[in-house]
Amino acid sequence: MAARNSDTTTMPRTTRPTMDDVARIAKVSKPTVSRVLSGSPLVSAETRERVLAVAREQGYALNRHAQKLRRERANAIAVVLDFGSHRQGAIGDPFIFELLAGISEALSVRDLDLLLSPSGLDTVEGFVDLHRSRGADGFIVLGQGARDALLRKVARKDIPMVVWGAVSDASGYCAVGSDNFLGGRLAGERFLSFGRRRWLFVGNRQHEEIRLRFEGLQAAARTGQNIEIEVLSIESMAFSAVHDQAHAYLKACTERPDAVFTFSDTAAMAVIGAFNAEGHLTPRDYSLIGYNDIPPAAHFTPSITTIAQQTGVAGALLVEKLMQTLDGGRPRSAMLPTRLVARQT
Repeated sequence: MAARNSDTTTMPRTTRPTMDDVARIAKVSKPTVSRVLSGSPLVSAETRERVLAVAREQGYALNRHAQKLRRERANAIAVVLDFGSHRQGAIGDPFIFELLAGISEALSVRDLDLLLSPSGLDTVEGFVDLHRSRGADGFIVLGQGARDALLRKVARKDIPMVVWGAVSDASGYCAVGSDNFLGGRLAGERFLSFGRRRWLFVGNRQHEEIRLRFEGLQAAARTGQNIEIEVLSIESMAFSAVHDQAHAYLKACTERPDAVFTFSDTAAMAVIGAFNAEGHLTPRDYSLIGYNDIPPAAHFTPSITTIAQQTGVAGALLVEKLMQTLDGGRPRSAMLPTRLVARQT
């Protein structure tokens, strides 16, 4: 009889072995064990035999019901972008790609595929059809945009979904995001500390996140005296669209703003460029605060004061919340720490 491999350690009889135990002893990943036990052709014959031998030796009992559920899954997650908020569907904001990178990494660890913004997801039926046809096990929506009502309807269909955006107990779905109201209030408090009185808010308040930022800005203004807030409601989040609207606004206004709060750092850069063309300079003539703290904000000239979100953990947290939903849980929404990063503007 062949000698038993010295690396194989038998579990105590009183301990019920788990898939993690099999993976550790066989020196493979847990997803590899899952593939072997589900009969996946993606595993080499040598690895399959080793894993099965360890499973038999350890007395690992395969949960047939769980295996059936795994086989019925698509092993793919659909990530839905807010193309409607950008001109001709062109999304160029680095913030979105930071979120995507975190999500992609978290999905790859779990051996799940990422399906990027499938078509037809502008209706409840689109979400339902893709899920029921096993095209995607669940959805991660990046940005509520003006779709909050749609997303609430999707949630009522018991479609597994997690949303990056404004966190609200009334939404009916799990969301991960910053404290947008606090972000707006922090911006306003900074303007007050510099004695600024004519504030411009740049953003579309039909978006839940942006509406909350504006309300936070208003709350700060109410603590000051003689504060005026004007709103530049943009038609598209694209850089060129923001630049053009900001330039047209400044040329037409009779009293220029001495403080500007934009919905993103990318929009802040567009405003700076547009205002520079008319000789209205930050920080000389106005204070400016963006949102998101994307890497270019710190290296822009002048460097941009902004509201920071913990983007580095956001992607992994979105995936973790969705996995909890797929496993039958009801994860709570999560509010990430929100702070002001003071720079030159």
